[in-house]
Amino acid sequence: MATQAEIKAIYGEWREHCKRIQSFTDTAVLSRESDAERDRRIARLRKNYAAFCEYYFPHFLSLKDKTTGEVTRVIHNAPFHNEAARRIKETANLKAVFKWPRGHAKSTHMDIFVPLWLMFQARPLIHFMVVVGKSEDSAIRLLSDIQAELEFNQRILSDFGDQKSIGDWTEGEFTTEGGIHFLACGRGQSPRGLRNREERPDYVVIDDLDDDELCRNPSRVREMTDWVTDALFGSLDVGRGRFIMVGNLIGKNSVLANISAKKGVYVSTVYAVDKDGNPTWKEKWTREEVEAYAEFVGYRSFQKEMMHNPIIEGSIFRNEWIRYKKCLPLSQYDAIVCYTDPSWKPKTSNDYKACRMWGKKGKELHLIDTFVRQSTTGEMVRWLYDLYERIPEDATVRFYMEANFLQDTILDEFEAEGERRGYQLPISGDKRKKPDKLQRITDISPLWERGFVFYNEALKGTPDMQNGIDQTLALEKGSSAHDDAPDADEGAIWFLQRTARQSRFTPRMGRRPSAKNIF
Repeated sequence: MATQAEIKAIYGEWREHCKRIQSFTDTAVLSRESDAERDRRIARLRKNYAAFCEYYFPHFLSLKDKTTGEVTRVIHNAPFHNEAARRIKETANLKAVFKWPRGHAKSTHMDIFVPLWLMFQARPLIHFMVVVGKSEDSAIRLLSDIQAELEFNQRILSDFGDQKSIGDWTEGEFTTEGGIHFLACGRGQSPRGLRNREERPDYVVIDDLDDDELCRNPSRVREMTDWVTDALFGSLDVGRGRFIMVGNLIGKNSVLANISAKKGVYVSTVYAVDKDGNPTWKEKWTREEVEAYAEFVGYRSFQKEMMHNPIIEGSIFRNEWIRYKKCLPLSQYDAIVCYTDPSWKPKTSNDYKACRMWGKKGKELHLIDTFVRQSTTGEMVRWLYDLYERIPEDATVRFYMEANFLQDTILDEFEAEGERRGYQLPISGDKRKKPDKLQRITDISPLWERGFVFYNEALKGTPDMQNGIDQTLALEKGSSAHDDAPDADEGAIWFLQRTARQSRFTPRMGRRPSAKNIF
Protein backbone atom coordinates (compact mmCIF):
# COMPACT_ATOMS: atom_id res chain seq x y z
CA MET A 1 0.00 0.00 0.00
CA ALA A 2 1.38 3.42 -0.97
CA THR A 3 2.20 5.93 1.77
CA GLN A 4 0.57 9.38 1.94
CA ALA A 5 3.76 10.95 0.58
CA GLU A 6 3.83 8.50 -2.33
CA ILE A 7 0.15 9.11 -3.05
CA LYS A 8 0.74 12.86 -3.06
CA ALA A 9 3.69 12.48 -5.44
CA ILE A 10 1.70 10.22 -7.77
CA TYR A 11 -1.21 12.64 -7.82
CA GLY A 12 1.17 15.51 -8.59
CA GLU A 13 2.64 13.58 -11.51
CA TRP A 14 -0.87 12.83 -12.77
CA ARG A 15 -1.89 16.50 -12.66
CA GLU A 16 1.23 17.44 -14.62
CA HIS A 17 0.37 14.74 -17.15
CA CYS A 18 -3.15 16.18 -17.50
CA LYS A 19 -1.73 19.66 -18.12
CA ARG A 20 0.56 18.21 -20.78
CA ILE A 21 -2.41 16.55 -22.48
CA GLN A 22 -4.30 19.86 -22.57
CA SER A 23 -1.27 21.71 -23.92
CA PHE A 24 -0.52 19.27 -26.75
CA THR A 25 -4.15 18.82 -27.82
CA ASP A 26 -5.24 22.47 -27.66
CA THR A 27 -7.71 22.85 -30.52
CA ALA A 28 -6.78 26.51 -30.95
CA VAL A 29 -3.65 25.50 -32.83
CA LEU A 30 -5.60 23.29 -35.24
CA SER A 31 -6.67 24.59 -38.63
CA ARG A 32 -10.29 25.59 -38.99
CA GLU A 33 -12.46 23.07 -40.77
CA SER A 34 -16.08 22.87 -41.80
CA ASP A 35 -18.46 20.35 -40.26
CA ALA A 36 -18.22 18.26 -43.43
CA GLU A 37 -14.42 18.33 -43.33
CA ARG A 38 -14.48 17.40 -39.66
CA ASP A 39 -16.79 14.44 -40.33
CA ARG A 40 -14.58 13.21 -43.16
CA ARG A 41 -11.49 13.51 -40.95
CA ILE A 42 -13.11 11.53 -38.12
CA ALA A 43 -14.24 8.84 -40.58
CA ARG A 44 -10.69 8.58 -41.90
CA LEU A 45 -9.19 8.33 -38.38
CA ARG A 46 -11.66 5.60 -37.45
CA LYS A 47 -10.29 3.52 -40.30
CA ASN A 48 -6.60 4.40 -39.93
CA TYR A 49 -5.18 3.46 -36.52
CA ALA A 50 -1.77 5.10 -37.09
CA ALA A 51 -3.39 8.38 -38.09
CA PHE A 52 -5.81 8.14 -35.13
CA CYS A 53 -2.87 7.86 -32.72
CA GLU A 54 -0.91 10.71 -34.30
CA TYR A 55 -3.89 13.06 -34.29
CA TYR A 56 -5.28 12.45 -30.80
CA PHE A 57 -2.11 11.61 -28.88
CA PRO A 58 0.72 13.93 -30.00
CA HIS A 59 1.82 14.19 -26.34
CA PHE A 60 2.73 10.49 -26.39
CA LEU A 61 4.37 10.60 -29.80
CA SER A 62 6.49 13.73 -29.42
CA LEU A 63 9.91 14.05 -27.80
CA LYS A 64 10.68 17.43 -26.24
CA ASP A 65 13.99 19.04 -25.45
CA LYS A 66 14.07 19.21 -21.65
CA THR A 67 15.79 22.61 -21.70
CA THR A 68 13.85 24.51 -24.38
CA GLY A 69 10.59 22.57 -24.31
CA GLU A 70 10.66 22.38 -28.12
CA VAL A 71 9.50 19.23 -29.88
CA THR A 72 12.61 17.62 -31.35
CA ARG A 73 11.18 14.46 -32.81
CA VAL A 74 7.86 12.83 -33.66
CA ILE A 75 7.64 9.10 -33.08
CA HIS A 76 5.48 7.01 -35.38
CA ASN A 77 3.83 3.68 -34.68
CA ALA A 78 5.76 0.60 -35.67
CA PRO A 79 4.09 -1.86 -38.07
CA PHE A 80 3.55 -4.30 -35.18
CA HIS A 81 1.50 -1.66 -33.30
CA ASN A 82 -0.79 -1.12 -36.28
CA GLU A 83 -1.13 -4.83 -37.00
CA ALA A 84 -2.07 -5.54 -33.37
CA ALA A 85 -4.76 -2.83 -33.45
CA ARG A 86 -6.16 -4.16 -36.73
CA ARG A 87 -6.41 -7.69 -35.37
CA ILE A 88 -8.06 -6.55 -32.13
CA LYS A 89 -10.59 -4.42 -34.00
CA GLU A 90 -11.47 -7.15 -36.50
CA THR A 91 -11.73 -9.98 -33.95
CA ALA A 92 -14.69 -9.52 -31.63
CA ASN A 93 -13.90 -12.63 -29.60
CA LEU A 94 -10.15 -12.65 -29.16
CA LYS A 95 -7.77 -14.35 -26.76
CA ALA A 96 -4.33 -12.83 -27.34
CA VAL A 97 -0.91 -12.30 -25.77
CA PHE A 98 1.18 -9.36 -26.96
CA LYS A 99 4.71 -10.27 -25.92
CA TRP A 100 6.62 -7.07 -26.58
CA PRO A 101 9.88 -5.75 -25.08
CA ARG A 102 10.24 -3.08 -22.45
CA GLY A 103 9.90 0.42 -23.89
CA HIS A 104 7.85 -0.73 -26.87
CA ALA A 105 4.56 0.90 -25.78
CA LYS A 106 2.65 -2.21 -24.67
CA SER A 107 0.62 -0.37 -22.05
CA THR A 108 0.26 2.79 -24.12
CA HIS A 109 -1.37 0.95 -27.00
CA MET A 110 -3.35 -1.76 -25.22
CA ASP A 111 -4.48 0.34 -22.23
CA ILE A 112 -5.11 3.68 -23.99
CA PHE A 113 -4.83 3.95 -27.77
CA VAL A 114 -6.58 0.72 -28.84
CA PRO A 115 -9.54 0.88 -26.41
CA LEU A 116 -10.20 4.53 -27.30
CA TRP A 117 -9.99 3.69 -31.01
CA LEU A 118 -12.59 0.96 -30.46
CA MET A 119 -14.72 3.20 -28.25
CA PHE A 120 -14.89 6.07 -30.74
CA GLN A 121 -15.92 4.03 -33.75
CA ALA A 122 -19.23 5.05 -35.32
CA ARG A 123 -20.71 2.19 -33.32
CA PRO A 124 -18.67 1.55 -30.14
CA LEU A 125 -16.88 -1.80 -30.17
CA ILE A 126 -16.30 -1.95 -26.41
CA HIS A 127 -18.69 -1.27 -23.54
CA PHE A 128 -16.93 -2.46 -20.39
CA MET A 129 -13.14 -2.37 -20.01
CA VAL A 130 -11.23 -3.99 -17.14
CA VAL A 131 -7.55 -3.18 -16.56
CA VAL A 132 -5.67 -5.77 -14.47
CA GLY A 133 -2.34 -4.95 -12.80
CA LYS A 134 0.01 -6.54 -10.27
CA SER A 135 -1.93 -4.79 -7.52
CA GLU A 136 -5.04 -2.69 -7.28
CA ASP A 137 -2.86 0.44 -6.94
CA SER A 138 -0.94 -0.36 -10.11
CA ALA A 139 -4.17 -1.14 -11.97
CA ILE A 140 -5.65 2.20 -10.86
CA ARG A 141 -2.54 4.00 -12.12
CA LEU A 142 -2.86 2.26 -15.48
CA LEU A 143 -6.55 3.12 -15.71
CA SER A 144 -5.90 6.74 -14.71
CA ASP A 145 -4.06 7.30 -17.99
CA ILE A 146 -7.13 6.59 -20.10
CA GLN A 147 -9.27 8.54 -17.62
CA ALA A 148 -7.01 11.55 -18.10
CA GLU A 149 -7.42 11.36 -21.88
CA LEU A 150 -11.20 11.24 -21.60
CA GLU A 151 -11.26 14.21 -19.24
CA PHE A 152 -8.51 16.49 -20.57
CA ASN A 153 -7.74 15.61 -24.22
CA GLN A 154 -9.10 18.65 -26.05
CA ARG A 155 -9.16 16.95 -29.45
CA ILE A 156 -11.24 14.07 -28.11
CA LEU A 157 -13.61 16.48 -26.36
CA SER A 158 -13.91 18.62 -29.51
CA ASP A 159 -14.71 15.66 -31.77
CA PHE A 160 -16.75 13.43 -29.44
CA GLY A 161 -18.06 15.70 -26.70
CA ASP A 162 -17.67 15.66 -22.91
CA GLN A 163 -16.92 12.21 -21.60
CA LYS A 164 -16.89 12.80 -17.84
CA SER A 165 -20.02 11.51 -16.18
CA ILE A 166 -20.86 13.58 -13.11
CA GLY A 167 -21.38 11.36 -10.07
CA ASP A 168 -19.75 8.31 -11.68
CA TRP A 169 -16.15 9.42 -12.18
CA THR A 170 -14.06 8.01 -9.35
CA GLU A 171 -10.52 6.73 -9.09
CA GLY A 172 -10.33 3.12 -10.28
CA GLU A 173 -13.89 2.95 -11.63
CA PHE A 174 -15.88 5.31 -13.80
CA THR A 175 -18.45 5.50 -16.57
CA THR A 176 -18.48 7.90 -19.52
CA GLU A 177 -21.46 10.00 -20.55
CA GLY A 178 -22.00 7.48 -23.32
CA GLY A 179 -22.24 4.59 -20.85
CA ILE A 180 -18.81 2.96 -21.41
CA HIS A 181 -17.65 1.53 -18.07
CA PHE A 182 -14.03 1.24 -16.88
CA LEU A 183 -12.72 -0.70 -13.88
CA ALA A 184 -9.28 -1.38 -12.32
CA CYS A 185 -8.61 -4.81 -10.82
CA GLY A 186 -5.57 -6.05 -8.91
CA ARG A 187 -3.88 -9.43 -9.34
CA GLY A 188 -5.82 -12.14 -7.53
CA GLN A 189 -8.91 -10.02 -6.76
CA SER A 190 -12.21 -11.70 -7.36
CA PRO A 191 -13.76 -10.44 -10.60
CA ARG A 192 -16.69 -12.90 -10.54
CA GLY A 193 -20.08 -11.39 -11.25
CA LEU A 194 -18.65 -8.18 -12.70
CA ARG A 195 -21.52 -6.36 -14.32
CA ASN A 196 -22.48 -2.81 -15.28
CA ARG A 197 -26.24 -2.96 -15.65
CA GLU A 198 -26.73 -5.51 -18.44
CA GLU A 199 -23.10 -5.32 -19.59
CA ARG A 200 -20.33 -7.72 -18.65
CA PRO A 201 -16.64 -7.01 -19.46
CA ASP A 202 -15.88 -7.18 -23.16
CA TYR A 203 -12.33 -5.75 -23.14
CA VAL A 204 -9.99 -7.15 -20.50
CA VAL A 205 -6.32 -6.19 -20.60
CA ILE A 206 -3.86 -7.85 -18.21
CA ASP A 207 -0.80 -5.64 -17.99
CA ASP A 208 2.61 -6.95 -16.81
CA LEU A 209 1.14 -9.43 -14.35
CA ASP A 210 4.42 -11.29 -13.76
CA ASP A 211 7.27 -10.15 -11.55
CA ASP A 212 10.54 -11.77 -10.45
CA GLU A 213 9.18 -12.84 -7.07
CA LEU A 214 6.16 -14.55 -8.60
CA CYS A 215 8.21 -16.35 -11.26
CA ARG A 216 10.48 -17.88 -8.60
CA ASN A 217 7.49 -19.67 -7.06
CA PRO A 218 6.02 -22.36 -9.36
CA SER A 219 3.00 -22.94 -7.13
CA ARG A 220 2.11 -19.24 -7.18
CA VAL A 221 2.52 -19.15 -10.96
CA ARG A 222 0.10 -22.10 -11.29
CA GLU A 223 -2.33 -20.44 -8.87
CA MET A 224 -2.22 -17.14 -10.77
CA THR A 225 -2.56 -18.88 -14.14
CA ASP A 226 -5.71 -20.59 -12.84
CA TRP A 227 -7.02 -17.23 -11.64
CA VAL A 228 -6.53 -15.73 -15.11
CA THR A 229 -8.14 -18.60 -16.99
CA ASP A 230 -10.94 -19.38 -14.53
CA ALA A 231 -12.00 -16.30 -12.58
CA LEU A 232 -10.86 -13.50 -14.88
CA PHE A 233 -11.70 -15.07 -18.23
CA GLY A 234 -14.92 -16.27 -16.65
CA SER A 235 -15.96 -12.66 -16.04
CA LEU A 236 -16.60 -12.31 -19.76
CA ASP A 237 -19.99 -13.31 -21.12
CA VAL A 238 -19.16 -16.98 -21.82
CA GLY A 239 -15.87 -15.94 -23.42
CA ARG A 240 -17.35 -13.23 -25.60
CA GLY A 241 -15.09 -10.20 -25.89
CA ARG A 242 -11.44 -9.26 -26.24
CA PHE A 243 -9.19 -10.89 -23.62
CA ILE A 244 -5.67 -9.50 -23.88
CA MET A 245 -2.46 -10.04 -21.95
CA VAL A 246 0.61 -7.85 -22.45
CA GLY A 247 4.12 -8.13 -21.05
CA ASN A 248 7.60 -9.37 -21.74
CA LEU A 249 8.82 -12.87 -20.94
CA ILE A 250 10.77 -12.34 -17.71
CA GLY A 251 10.67 -16.02 -16.75
CA LYS A 252 10.15 -19.35 -18.47
CA ASN A 253 7.98 -20.25 -15.50
CA SER A 254 5.50 -17.38 -15.70
CA VAL A 255 1.82 -16.65 -16.20
CA LEU A 256 2.59 -15.02 -19.56
CA ALA A 257 4.36 -18.18 -20.75
CA ASN A 258 1.49 -20.40 -19.56
CA ILE A 259 -1.22 -18.31 -21.22
CA SER A 260 0.82 -18.06 -24.44
CA ALA A 261 0.99 -21.86 -24.62
CA LYS A 262 -2.78 -22.36 -24.43
CA LYS A 263 -4.70 -23.53 -27.46
CA GLY A 264 -6.57 -20.81 -29.32
CA VAL A 265 -4.48 -17.94 -28.00
CA TYR A 266 -3.00 -15.60 -30.60
CA VAL A 267 0.58 -14.64 -29.67
CA SER A 268 2.35 -11.58 -31.04
CA THR A 269 6.08 -11.79 -30.27
CA VAL A 270 8.25 -8.75 -30.93
CA TYR A 271 11.99 -8.60 -30.21
CA ALA A 272 13.86 -5.35 -29.63
CA VAL A 273 16.33 -6.14 -32.42
CA ASP A 274 16.29 -8.47 -35.40
CA LYS A 275 18.87 -11.14 -36.21
CA ASP A 276 21.18 -8.47 -37.66
CA GLY A 277 20.97 -6.23 -34.60
CA ASN A 278 18.67 -3.63 -36.17
CA PRO A 279 15.90 -2.19 -33.96
CA THR A 280 12.42 -3.53 -34.64
CA TRP A 281 10.85 -0.20 -33.71
CA LYS A 282 13.11 1.82 -35.96
CA GLU A 283 10.60 4.67 -35.86
CA LYS A 284 11.71 5.26 -32.22
CA TRP A 285 15.14 3.69 -31.61
CA THR A 286 18.32 4.03 -33.59
CA ARG A 287 20.74 1.14 -33.75
CA GLU A 288 23.28 3.18 -31.80
CA GLU A 289 20.74 3.84 -29.03
CA VAL A 290 19.91 0.16 -28.72
CA GLU A 291 23.56 -0.86 -28.62
CA ALA A 292 24.34 1.79 -25.98
CA TYR A 293 21.37 0.61 -23.90
CA ALA A 294 22.42 -3.03 -24.18
CA GLU A 295 25.98 -2.22 -23.17
CA PHE A 296 24.83 -0.28 -20.10
CA VAL A 297 22.25 -2.73 -18.72
CA GLY A 298 24.32 -5.82 -19.55
CA TYR A 299 23.72 -8.98 -21.51
CA ARG A 300 21.45 -10.74 -19.02
CA SER A 301 19.12 -7.78 -18.46
CA PHE A 302 18.91 -7.00 -22.19
CA GLN A 303 18.04 -10.60 -23.03
CA LYS A 304 15.39 -10.73 -20.32
CA GLU A 305 13.71 -7.37 -20.83
CA MET A 306 14.18 -6.87 -24.56
CA MET A 307 14.52 -10.29 -26.20
CA HIS A 308 12.15 -12.57 -24.22
CA ASN A 309 15.11 -14.70 -23.23
CA PRO A 310 15.11 -14.79 -19.42
CA ILE A 311 18.51 -15.93 -18.25
CA ILE A 312 18.47 -17.63 -14.90
CA GLU A 313 20.94 -20.03 -13.41
CA GLY A 314 21.12 -22.89 -15.87
CA SER A 315 21.37 -26.60 -15.25
CA ILE A 316 25.15 -26.88 -15.81
CA PHE A 317 26.86 -24.02 -13.93
CA ARG A 318 25.84 -22.43 -10.64
CA ASN A 319 26.31 -18.90 -9.42
CA GLU A 320 28.15 -20.01 -6.28
CA TRP A 321 30.83 -21.57 -8.49
CA ILE A 322 31.85 -18.12 -9.79
CA ARG A 323 34.93 -17.21 -7.74
CA TYR A 324 37.30 -14.26 -8.05
CA LYS A 325 40.99 -13.97 -7.28
CA LYS A 326 43.84 -11.57 -7.92
CA CYS A 327 45.75 -12.83 -10.94
CA LEU A 328 49.47 -13.59 -10.86
CA PRO A 329 52.13 -11.86 -12.97
CA LEU A 330 51.97 -13.59 -16.35
CA SER A 331 55.51 -14.96 -16.03
CA GLN A 332 54.46 -17.04 -13.01
CA TYR A 333 51.88 -19.15 -14.81
CA ASP A 334 52.69 -22.67 -15.96
CA ALA A 335 50.97 -21.95 -19.28
CA ILE A 336 48.71 -19.29 -20.79
CA VAL A 337 46.28 -19.69 -23.70
CA CYS A 338 44.07 -17.09 -25.39
CA TYR A 339 41.25 -18.76 -27.33
CA THR A 340 38.93 -16.86 -29.69
CA ASP A 341 35.40 -17.70 -30.84
CA PRO A 342 34.73 -15.01 -33.47
CA SER A 343 31.19 -16.05 -34.55
CA TRP A 344 30.41 -16.33 -38.23
CA LYS A 345 29.43 -12.82 -39.23
CA PRO A 346 32.03 -10.11 -39.87
CA LYS A 347 29.62 -7.23 -39.13
CA THR A 348 28.20 -6.18 -35.76
CA SER A 349 25.17 -8.36 -35.08
CA ASN A 350 23.37 -10.23 -32.38
CA ASP A 351 26.25 -12.73 -32.36
CA TYR A 352 28.92 -12.24 -29.72
CA LYS A 353 32.63 -12.50 -30.36
CA ALA A 354 34.59 -13.94 -27.47
CA CYS A 355 38.32 -13.91 -26.68
CA ARG A 356 39.30 -15.56 -23.39
CA MET A 357 42.82 -15.59 -21.98
CA TRP A 358 43.31 -18.32 -19.37
CA GLY A 359 46.35 -19.11 -17.26
CA LYS A 360 47.17 -22.36 -15.45
CA LYS A 361 49.01 -22.46 -12.14
CA GLY A 362 49.15 -25.88 -10.57
CA LYS A 363 45.56 -27.12 -10.31
CA GLU A 364 44.08 -23.65 -10.64
CA LEU A 365 42.77 -22.00 -13.81
CA HIS A 366 42.55 -18.20 -13.93
CA LEU A 367 40.57 -16.16 -16.45
CA ILE A 368 43.07 -13.33 -16.87
CA ASP A 369 41.51 -11.19 -19.58
CA THR A 370 38.38 -11.28 -21.71
CA PHE A 371 36.58 -9.74 -24.67
CA VAL A 372 32.87 -10.69 -25.01
CA ARG A 373 31.01 -8.20 -27.18
CA GLN A 374 28.66 -7.71 -30.08
CA SER A 375 31.28 -6.19 -32.31
CA THR A 376 32.82 -6.17 -35.73
CA THR A 377 35.60 -8.59 -36.56
CA GLY A 378 37.95 -5.61 -36.89
CA GLU A 379 37.30 -4.50 -33.31
CA MET A 380 37.95 -8.02 -32.04
CA VAL A 381 41.19 -8.30 -34.06
CA ARG A 382 42.45 -4.96 -32.73
CA TRP A 383 41.74 -6.09 -29.17
CA LEU A 384 43.79 -9.25 -29.72
CA TYR A 385 46.73 -7.31 -31.15
CA ASP A 386 46.53 -4.84 -28.24
CA LEU A 387 46.51 -7.76 -25.81
CA TYR A 388 49.55 -9.29 -27.50
CA GLU A 389 51.43 -6.02 -27.18
CA ARG A 390 50.67 -5.83 -23.44
CA ILE A 391 52.25 -9.23 -22.76
CA PRO A 392 55.64 -8.80 -21.02
CA GLU A 393 58.71 -10.32 -22.65
CA ASP A 394 59.18 -12.86 -19.85
CA ALA A 395 55.74 -14.44 -20.48
CA THR A 396 54.50 -16.70 -23.26
CA VAL A 397 50.88 -16.76 -24.46
CA ARG A 398 49.66 -19.10 -27.16
CA PHE A 399 46.79 -17.89 -29.35
CA TYR A 400 44.22 -20.26 -30.83
CA MET A 401 41.09 -20.08 -32.92
CA GLU A 402 38.95 -22.76 -34.49
CA ALA A 403 40.69 -23.70 -37.73
CA ASN A 404 37.75 -23.15 -40.08
CA PHE A 405 37.54 -19.50 -38.94
CA LEU A 406 41.12 -18.79 -40.05
CA GLN A 407 40.12 -18.14 -43.62
CA ASP A 408 38.39 -15.67 -45.89
CA THR A 409 37.20 -12.41 -44.28
CA ILE A 410 38.47 -13.10 -40.76
CA LEU A 411 41.95 -14.04 -41.95
CA ASP A 412 42.01 -10.90 -44.11
CA GLU A 413 41.25 -8.79 -41.02
CA PHE A 414 44.17 -10.34 -39.12
CA GLU A 415 46.54 -9.84 -42.03
CA ALA A 416 45.44 -6.24 -42.62
CA GLU A 417 45.93 -5.35 -38.94
CA GLY A 418 49.30 -7.10 -39.00
CA GLU A 419 50.38 -5.05 -42.01
CA ARG A 420 49.55 -1.86 -40.11
CA ARG A 421 51.50 -2.97 -37.03
CA GLY A 422 54.46 -4.50 -38.82
CA TYR A 423 54.02 -8.11 -37.64
CA GLN A 424 51.48 -10.92 -37.80
CA LEU A 425 49.77 -12.24 -34.67
CA PRO A 426 50.99 -15.82 -34.04
CA ILE A 427 47.56 -17.45 -33.93
CA SER A 428 47.08 -21.17 -34.57
CA GLY A 429 44.04 -23.11 -35.66
CA ASP A 430 42.21 -25.53 -33.40
CA LYS A 431 41.96 -28.53 -35.72
CA ARG A 432 40.21 -30.87 -33.31
CA LYS A 433 37.25 -32.90 -34.50
CA LYS A 434 35.02 -31.52 -31.80
CA PRO A 435 32.14 -33.44 -30.24
CA ASP A 436 28.86 -31.74 -29.36
CA LYS A 437 29.46 -28.21 -28.02
CA LEU A 438 27.16 -28.55 -25.01
CA GLN A 439 28.77 -31.83 -24.05
CA ARG A 440 32.29 -30.37 -24.35
CA ILE A 441 31.41 -27.47 -22.07
CA THR A 442 29.55 -29.73 -19.64
CA ASP A 443 32.65 -31.93 -19.37
CA ILE A 444 34.72 -29.06 -17.94
CA SER A 445 32.03 -27.80 -15.50
CA PRO A 446 33.41 -29.96 -12.62
CA LEU A 447 36.48 -27.68 -12.63
CA TRP A 448 34.18 -24.84 -11.52
CA GLU A 449 32.32 -27.02 -9.03
CA ARG A 450 35.52 -28.28 -7.38
CA GLY A 451 36.88 -24.75 -6.96
CA PHE A 452 39.75 -24.84 -9.45
CA VAL A 453 38.48 -21.92 -11.59
CA PHE A 454 38.90 -18.25 -10.70
CA TYR A 455 38.04 -14.99 -12.49
CA ASN A 456 40.26 -11.92 -12.47
CA GLU A 457 38.92 -9.77 -9.62
CA ALA A 458 40.36 -6.65 -11.29
CA LEU A 459 37.77 -7.11 -14.07
CA LYS A 460 34.83 -7.86 -11.79
CA GLY A 461 31.72 -6.01 -12.95
CA THR A 462 33.11 -4.96 -16.33
CA PRO A 463 30.80 -5.56 -19.30
CA ASP A 464 33.09 -8.13 -20.95
CA MET A 465 33.48 -10.13 -17.73
CA GLN A 466 29.78 -9.96 -16.86
CA ASN A 467 28.69 -10.93 -20.37
CA GLY A 468 30.87 -14.03 -20.15
CA ILE A 469 29.53 -14.98 -16.72
CA ASP A 470 25.93 -14.46 -17.81
CA GLN A 471 26.46 -16.71 -20.83
CA THR A 472 28.10 -19.36 -18.65
CA LEU A 473 25.31 -19.39 -16.06
CA ALA A 474 22.59 -19.46 -18.73
CA LEU A 475 24.01 -22.51 -20.44
CA GLU A 476 21.62 -25.47 -20.57
CA LYS A 477 20.08 -27.76 -23.13
CA GLY A 478 17.55 -25.99 -25.31
CA SER A 479 18.54 -22.50 -24.15
CA SER A 480 18.61 -19.74 -26.77
CA ALA A 481 21.24 -17.80 -24.80
CA HIS A 482 24.56 -17.06 -26.46
CA ASP A 483 27.38 -19.48 -25.64
CA ASP A 484 30.40 -17.89 -27.34
CA ALA A 485 32.26 -17.24 -24.06
CA PRO A 486 31.89 -20.73 -22.52
CA ASP A 487 32.76 -22.24 -25.90
CA ALA A 488 36.00 -20.22 -25.96
CA ASP A 489 36.64 -21.22 -22.34
CA GLU A 490 36.43 -24.88 -23.29
CA GLY A 491 38.93 -24.38 -26.11
CA ALA A 492 41.46 -22.58 -23.91
CA ILE A 493 41.13 -25.06 -21.05
CA TRP A 494 41.48 -28.04 -23.40
CA PHE A 495 44.83 -26.73 -24.64
CA LEU A 496 46.00 -25.91 -21.10
CA GLN A 497 45.07 -29.36 -19.80
CA ARG A 498 46.65 -31.03 -22.82
CA THR A 499 49.92 -29.16 -22.14
CA ALA A 500 49.83 -30.25 -18.50
CA ARG A 501 49.31 -33.89 -19.44
CA GLN A 502 52.23 -33.79 -21.87
CA SER A 503 54.55 -32.15 -19.33
CA ARG A 504 53.74 -34.78 -16.71
CA PHE A 505 54.55 -37.65 -19.04
CA THR A 506 58.10 -38.96 -18.53
CA PRO A 507 59.16 -41.65 -21.03
CA ARG A 508 60.81 -44.74 -19.53
CA MET A 509 63.83 -46.21 -21.36
CA GLY A 510 64.91 -49.79 -21.11
CA ARG A 511 64.96 -53.24 -22.67
CA ARG A 512 61.76 -54.36 -24.30
CA PRO A 513 60.54 -57.37 -22.34
CA SER A 514 60.18 -60.63 -24.14
CA ALA A 515 56.75 -62.09 -24.61
CA LYS A 516 57.32 -64.74 -21.94
CA ASN A 517 58.06 -62.09 -19.31
CA ILE A 518 54.89 -60.03 -19.90
CA PHE A 519 52.58 -62.04 -17.65
